[in-house]
Amino acid sequence: MSKPELSLVMPAYNEEDNIELVIEKADNMARRLGLTYELIVVDDGSVDNTRKIAANCAKFNGHVKVVGYKNNVGKGFALRTGFYHAVGDMVVLMDSDSEIDLRQVTHYVEALKDSDIVVASKWHPLSTVGIPLFRRILSHGFNVLVKLLTGIRLSDTQTGLKAIRRKAFINVFPRLTVKRFAFDVELLALANLLGLRVAELPINIRMDSLFGSKDVWRMLMDLFGITYRLRVLRWYQRSLVNVVPNANPFEENCCSWANAESSVVGEESANK
Repeated sequence: MSKPELSLVMPAYNEEDNIELVIEKADNMARRLGLTYELIVVDDGSVDNTRKIAANCAKFNGHVKVVGYKNNVGKGFALRTGFYHAVGDMVVLMDSDSEIDLRQVTHYVEALKDSDIVVASKWHPLSTVGIPLFRRILSHGFNVLVKLLTGIRLSDTQTGLKAIRRKAFINVFPRLTVKRFAFDVELLALANLLGLRVAELPINIRMDSLFGSKDVWRMLMDLFGITYRLRVLRWYQRSLVNVVPNANPFEENCCSWANAESSVVGEESANK
C-alpha cells in the first residue's frame, strides 16, 4: 500500500461497545475522500475488549493500525502517541465514542487547503448539538476561562474533532505536556504562539455522558498549569525559539516522553 496522504487518529478507552462500528464508519468516510489513508486506533490502557476488537478489524482491513499500551494515561497522551505513528500529511484527531457525525470530516480535510488546523466548534451557528444542560454550562464556563487565561480566541476548544497539517505541528507535539482532556488547549495555545492558521467549522454532535467532578478538577488544574507555563514561566515561548522549520524531532528521540511501552497491530496487513 502506498504512503497514506491522510491519517485518522482515534484514542479509545473502554469503547468495546462502539469501536467496531466507529472504525467501520470512519473507514467508509475515508474511502469516499479518494485519498490514500490509514486509521490509527490508540488503545489508552482499556480494561475491556477494545484492543482485541480493534485488532480483529485490523486483520481484515489493511488501513487499520492498532497502537496500545498497558496503563490508562489519558486522551492527550493517546493523541500524541497516535500522531507519532501517523505518516499522512494530513492528520485528523477524532473521538471514538460515536458522538460525532463522521460524515463531516470531509469538510475538515478540505478546509486544510487554507488552514494549518481546523477545529470543531459546538457553538458555531451552523452546529447541531445535543448536550445535557449541566455539560453545556461547564463548556461555556471553561471556554471563558480559556480565553481569559490563554488568549485563545475560539468559541470551543474541547470538541473531539480536529484536522491538522502534520508539517505545521511536527515541532509542536514534542512540546505538549498535558496527558488528559486539556490537551486541546495546550495544542491550540502553541498554534497561537506560532501564528498558525486556525479555522472553526460546525459539527453535528450528541453528547449524553456527563463529566465527573474529578475530571472537571483535573481539567482546571491542567488549564492553570498551561497558563503558568505560558504567562509566568514563558516556557512555551522559550521552547519554540530555536525551532527549525520542517525538522522532525521524533527521529532523534521519538518516545522520550512516553512512560509506557506501546505495541502495534496492523502494520503487517497494511503492507500486504
